[in-house]
Amino acid sequence: MPEPSDLLRPLLVRAAERAAAFRETVGDRPVAPEVDVERFRRTFGGPLPDKGTDAESVIDELVEMVEPALVASAGPRYFGFVMGGALDSATAADMLTTGWEQVGFNGVTSPASALVEEIVGTWLKDALGLPARASFGIVTGAQGANTGALAAARHRVLKRAGWDVERDGLQGAPRIRIVAGEERHGTIDRSLRLLGFGTGALEPVPTGPNGAVDPNELVRALDAGAEEPTIVCVQAGNVNTGASDDLEVANEAAHRHGAWVHVDGAFGLWAAASPEFEHLVAGREGADSWAVDGHKWLQVPYDTGFVLCADPEAHSLAMSYTAAYLQDDRALRAPSDFVPESSRRSRGFASWAALRELGRAGLVELVERCCSLARRFEEQLAAVDGIMIANQVVLNQVLVGFGDDERTERVIANVQHDGTCWMGGTTWHGDRLMRISVSNWTTTEDDVDRSVEAIRRAMASA
Repeated sequence: MPEPSDLLRPLLVRAAERAAAFRETVGDRPVAPEVDVERFRRTFGGPLPDKGTDAESVIDELVEMVEPALVASAGPRYFGFVMGGALDSATAADMLTTGWEQVGFNGVTSPASALVEEIVGTWLKDALGLPARASFGIVTGAQGANTGALAAARHRVLKRAGWDVERDGLQGAPRIRIVAGEERHGTIDRSLRLLGFGTGALEPVPTGPNGAVDPNELVRALDAGAEEPTIVCVQAGNVNTGASDDLEVANEAAHRHGAWVHVDGAFGLWAAASPEFEHLVAGREGADSWAVDGHKWLQVPYDTGFVLCADPEAHSLAMSYTAAYLQDDRALRAPSDFVPESSRRSRGFASWAALRELGRAGLVELVERCCSLARRFEEQLAAVDGIMIANQVVLNQVLVGFGDDERTERVIANVQHDGTCWMGGTTWHGDRLMRISVSNWTTTEDDVDRSVEAIRRAMASA
C-alpha cells in the first residue's frame, strides 16, 4: 500500500494547475477530439501492472493519456446536448468537495454537508417559484430525480388506495395508470422500469406541433380513465424543442381525479427564474413533484440533479431507511432521507457556490442570454438557402434540417469533424435534424457566428 507522505499538497496543486490550464484553453481546442482508440488501449491499457507507481507520475500519466481524448464540452461552442459548463466557483467548490471527503448521509456523518444542502434547497425553491414546504434532495441528475419523485408518487397514490407499497411491494397491488406525453424524456421510461411499473403501464398522450402535450387530449385521457391510482408526468422543456406542457391544465385535470402530477423539468424548469420566460412554466407550483438538473443551466459540474416534492412525508417514506448501527442528529435534516444513495458525496457545496456566485440577477441573465443566443442561431440559419428551422424556438433549443435525412446526416458529420463546434442529431416528427442546445455560461454572440460559418462550410462539402 502507498504510504502517506508530505506530497499531497504539491500533488493537489499540480492537479489544479493542469485542470486550470485545460479550462483556460478549452475554448480554443477542437470541440471533438481525434482519438485512435486501439492505440489508446495499447499504450495505456494492458494487464494491471504488478508494481505501483509514485503518485506524481500517476497524475502526469493520467493527464498525458486523457487530455488529447477529452471532448471540449465545458467550452462555449458545445451545443450537442443541454450541458452547461461549470462556473469557476462551482468548479473550485467541487475540488474542495473531493479534498474534504465528506459523506453526505446525515448530520452525524457531516453536519456541514447537511446544512449546506438545506440552504441549497431553500434557495432553489425560491429561484424556481416552488412551495417553501417542498422536500428536497440532491441526486446525480434527471434520472435520479425522476426516479425519486415517482417513488414518492407511487407511495402516495397506493396509500390512498389502501396499499402499503414499501411493505407489500407491487405484487397484488392496485394497478397504477401512468399518463405521459408521447414526447416525454427517455428517463421517465427507465424510471418506470426501475420502480416496477413497466413501460406497459404508460398511456401516451398526443403532442402538439411543437412537442408539448395537447392539453385537450390530456384532459380527455384523464376523464376517460377509471378512477384508479394515477400518476401524470408532464414536461417543462421538451428535449428537442424546448416546449413546455400546459402545467395549469395538467394540475387541474389531474387533481380533479386525485392523480399525482410530476414535472420533468430537467432544463426547462429553469425558465421559472426569468421574468421573460416564466410564463412557459406557469402553474408549476401546483404540481406534486419536480425534477431539475444542476449540471444544465445552473452550471455546476456534472453529477448533480435535484428532486423536490410537495409531499415531504411521501418523499421520505419512499426513500429513507434505518438500521441499528446508524446514528442521526435529529436537529439536522438528513439528506439521505430524500435520495436513493447512502454513501454519497457532498454535492451541495458546488450547488451552493453556483447559486451564491450567480445570485438571482445572474441566474436571470444566464437563462435569458442563452435563449437570446438560440434565437440568433435561428435567425442566421433561417436566412441560409437550403436550411429549414423545424421547431418554434421558445427557449434554448433549435432544430435544423438540410433538405433530406441523408444530407442532414452528412452536414452533422462534417460539423463534428470540423471541430469549431459540436452539434448532434435527432429524429423528430419523422425527420433527421441537427439539434442545437445553447446552455453554456461562456457562450457569446461570436461563438454563435463562428458556429454558423462552420455549418455553412459543412453544407458546402455535404
